[in-house]
Amino acid sequence: MQPAPRKGVATLALAAALGAFLGSSASLAQNPCEAIAEACRDAGFVRGDSREGNGIIVDCVNPIVQGRMPRRAAGHPLPDVDPQVVAACRARNAGAARPPSTSETPVAASMPAGVPPPTGDGQRHPNIVFILTDDLSWNLVQFMPHVLDMQKRGVTFSNYMVTDSLCCPSRSSIFTGRFPHNTGIFRNTGADGGYLPFRDRGLERTTFATALTAAGYRTAMMGKYLNGYLPAKHPPAPGWTTWAVAGHAYKEFDYSLNQNGKVVNYGHNPADYLTDVMGGLGSRFIMESGGGPFLLEVATFAPHAPYTPAPRDLNNFRQLRAPRTPAFNAAPDANAVTWLTKHTQLSDAELARIDVDFRKRAQSVLAIDALIGELRASVAAIGQEKNTYFVFSSDNGYHMGEHRLMPGKMTAYDTDIRVPLIVTGPGVPANVTIDEIVENIDLCPTFVELAGTVPPPAVDGRSLVPFLHGEKVINWRTAALIEHHGPHDDPNDPDAPALRSGNPPTYEAIRAKGFVYVEYVGGEREFHDLATDPQELLNSYVQLPEVEKAALHASVEALKNCHDAKNCEVADRTTAALRK
Repeated sequence: MQPAPRKGVATLALAAALGAFLGSSASLAQNPCEAIAEACRDAGFVRGDSREGNGIIVDCVNPIVQGRMPRRAAGHPLPDVDPQVVAACRARNAGAARPPSTSETPVAASMPAGVPPPTGDGQRHPNIVFILTDDLSWNLVQFMPHVLDMQKRGVTFSNYMVTDSLCCPSRSSIFTGRFPHNTGIFRNTGADGGYLPFRDRGLERTTFATALTAAGYRTAMMGKYLNGYLPAKHPPAPGWTTWAVAGHAYKEFDYSLNQNGKVVNYGHNPADYLTDVMGGLGSRFIMESGGGPFLLEVATFAPHAPYTPAPRDLNNFRQLRAPRTPAFNAAPDANAVTWLTKHTQLSDAELARIDVDFRKRAQSVLAIDALIGELRASVAAIGQEKNTYFVFSSDNGYHMGEHRLMPGKMTAYDTDIRVPLIVTGPGVPANVTIDEIVENIDLCPTFVELAGTVPPPAVDGRSLVPFLHGEKVINWRTAALIEHHGPHDDPNDPDAPALRSGNPPTYEAIRAKGFVYVEYVGGEREFHDLATDPQELLNSYVQLPEVEKAALHASVEALKNCHDAKNCEVADRTTAALRK
């Protein structure tokens, strides 16, 4: 399929605002909600400017559709819109005329613990909005007001791990609920990694999207899918009723989207900034929900390298530096594994580069946070704020100077494998932190249970719904399994390790509440007691009793060979007697 030609400037601006090209008044008449957004754009409202009172959805579309005054003084008056167009937009979205529950930023309201979500017995099943970021580490959450607000209003999983700190293995586990040893996806490229092996193994047909579509959900996949996906060559994946996916779009500009089978090219204007375009597409999908349940995944490329912020955020955090934790530029200890001992002290130039990169990462998450605010506002605008789960997470973490490593990932350290998972929605208690060991294989069965259906076969993970509804959970997992194939050396891989960024050999690891244990190919072992070594700087494996070494190895062997939720639960019990 050949790329579609570029449109005019006015149409480009609208594409950024709504994520679609509209070429005629007839088209606008058929899309009343888009016509309102077009009028807002013409009146001077812009995407990503809700902090100044000039955001398209929050400050213009919502007040018009809901028939209320703007939430605060704005720099532009509301445009006049034909009442018939407003009525038509309301008719498309049940409950849209009802104003949001708060006068400021609309949010998903929490209900008392134990209150179940709507079941479908005469009621609409709950919606799910899943924001999956790329390489976002815990230390960036502090710069995201909407995410911090989600923590206050919902549940934070403080020990949420990924099956591998690398894009495709992690995302494959998220989609399917299966470990890498069961998906066969261990890398971003080659025979055991990337889009093509995922597709050719039939994994696209056993995802949470296929399960929810079969249950009557509208589903949307937007942004980043899997490495190797080419918008002009590859079709939308099964299970997604709406598709707006990019290929190699890490620079946030000059990219193409496959939008439901049609290739649309974007340029380098501020309005083409990819995170903002995703916000527009996501809001449009929500506003056109038509009264039925939906699942929306918005997978940003930010804050992945080259860490491109939105143009409006380039001057933020001018004096910001990377956190100087005790692990920052720390020398390997005498028992450190070989791959780590090769890294010498970081130079002043390398430290300066890390600071610049961290500042750009902090700047780039501001647009993600604005996207979340826009999606929350759109959900409130259709009257679904009390019936929608918002899930915020990342595919993996990121180290920046810890262990003398330049920016990168793929290690078994907490900087890389422990990432945010924050959930709000119906039945979710407010301001609760859960420290149980949960993993990205748990998202698929969680989404499926929330939708009132059954997960695909052979899922390894377990549903988090009991935690989300404030229930007491017994016999939960004691350790997360992490599986990594390395070293990585494909120069075409966007995650190809830069010089000194850390490129460990193949390993399996288990992360429990109180320790991390790693088995490297070739026989080296690594153990950190997190009670006495929270920064993971002292490899104390040699000091362990032989019986404990044997028990740790048995636990890894059991987990790396398990093949469904029940089997993996049994395998996990091998860690129960170990230190927690």
